[in-house]
Amino acid sequence: MSSDHFHVHGAHEHAVEHGAESSHKSHHHTLNQWVALFTALVSTIGAVTSYQGSTTQTEAMLYKNDAILNKTAAADQWAFFQSQSIKGHMAQLMSELTTADKQAAFRAEVEKREQQKTEIKAKADELEQLAKEADEHSAHLMHPHHLLERALTFIQISIALASITVLTRQRWLFVGGIGLALIGTGQVGYAFYLLAH
Repeated sequence: MSSDHFHVHGAHEHAVEHGAESSHKSHHHTLNQWVALFTALVSTIGAVTSYQGSTTQTEAMLYKNDAILNKTAAADQWAFFQSQSIKGHMAQLMSELTTADKQAAFRAEVEKREQQKTEIKAKADELEQLAKEADEHSAHLMHPHHLLERALTFIQISIALASITVLTRQRWLFVGGIGLALIGTGQVGYAFYLLAH
């Protein structure tokens, strides 16, 4: 009856069990080390990505602001152009309605207004070109910015999966985290490439 309820472990059985526990703990210890190393590396990439994403967005907004300011200044120049045009037409009309001795003065006024209109138009065209270039720079920066934001999302999810791996010991979560980190890092690389060109 005692043989049914009581078992004496031999020295060899104890050594096998202890070895299995040590191996199991060593296996988890190694997995934890890999996860910690992975998390540190990916967190660094994430920090750089976040910084570059913020910088790119700020730069794009500054270019957009420049575009708006130049468009406003160009609109002001066109309004000034219209004002000079109206004044020139008024001077032309006055030169036709006035006496011969005053016509020369009004014709000089018309020529002055025409010269001013030419200068104003050149300035307005220049401002419009600057606005267009600033808009193009802003649009050029927004594409890499969106890539960096998407990459940061993949990187953050990969870190979360790595953290869950430590808790659950499910290696497939770690593999998924590595895959997402690679996708995110690839997008970071492509975004940097676009920013350089």
